[in-house]
Amino acid sequence: MKRVYNFSAGPSMLPMEVLETARDEMLDYKGSGQSVMEMSHRSKVYDEIIKTAEADFREVAGVPDNYKVLFLQGGASTQFAMIPMNLMKNKVADYIVTGQWAKKAWQEAGNFGTANKIASSEDKTFSYIPDVSDLPISEDADYVYICQNNTIYGTRYKELPNTKGKILVSDVSSMFLSEPLDITKYGIMYGGVQKNVGPAGVTIVVIREDLITEDVLPGTPTMLKYKTHADNDSLYNTPPAYNIYVCGLVFKWLKKLGGLTEMKKINEEKAEVLYDYLDASKLFKGTVEKEYRSLMNVPFVTESDELNKKFVSEAEAEGFVNLKGHRSVGGMRASIYNAMPIEGVKKLVEFMDKFEKENG
Repeated sequence: MKRVYNFSAGPSMLPMEVLETARDEMLDYKGSGQSVMEMSHRSKVYDEIIKTAEADFREVAGVPDNYKVLFLQGGASTQFAMIPMNLMKNKVADYIVTGQWAKKAWQEAGNFGTANKIASSEDKTFSYIPDVSDLPISEDADYVYICQNNTIYGTRYKELPNTKGKILVSDVSSMFLSEPLDITKYGIMYGGVQKNVGPAGVTIVVIREDLITEDVLPGTPTMLKYKTHADNDSLYNTPPAYNIYVCGLVFKWLKKLGGLTEMKKINEEKAEVLYDYLDASKLFKGTVEKEYRSLMNVPFVTESDELNKKFVSEAEAEGFVNLKGHRSVGGMRASIYNAMPIEGVKKLVEFMDKFEKENG
């Protein structure tokens, strides 16, 4: 079996240990005589799977008792509408636009009320995070929204914004469970799992209980009310049952590893290997201002589109796949999520060094 090093921004690598467990339990989950993907979500055996997954997630992420954990469908993009539908009581919200996904969320919120863009880094192709220490927060804003790690552009917030008492909502999709976060600082934290946590099809929402009410915008569909899912323990309708099971295996893998403090150390070490090489290279250069560099997504370029294409092609032939950058940035992007082993990053750097010697 030949496994490649998959640097995709998502869906992305899963830990080998998780894949092996899923393989071993595929046909017969713990003596039930059936696969998890076949069993009723109302069965006792599946009820234990989803409840254990939630308990392990709470332990790993440090979720306080006054927050609900919801396993939802529709991807992070559905949250762009669900958040204003549930939180826009005054029909005003403030958005900090630091990339394509924050921009899409801001545009979507404009369908439900006044969405103020109070800061942006679009002037420099989203290559930095603006100063968020003293922003013009709207007095009647229902919440302040950020995308905390920007998958496409490779930036991350060093500090959370000063929301001046307003609810903070954060999309953490591409940094989910990569480091410890103080959940008490957020009203809602959410993310699609397909980057760091599991297979595509699940969105995890961590929401403070006082934000879950019937007081939503008129016309909000039943399926888009947080209360619907909170009241039914994420089982109002058939959930993405198998994908939640795999997420549960990832939570156990993280616990075995030593939790998010240990995961952060590993991720910092991986990122340092790649950034140190980029800083010393004459051929390759990173596209992000140093102090805002993501631990998860590392965009870089050469001096020409032709060389970029040649690098991506030759890298793929050597087993380093999905390195092509997003069309809005060009060049290359290495996503080095939790499941990417450090040897994968070191081998990529070795290949980059070889390519530089041959093409520099």
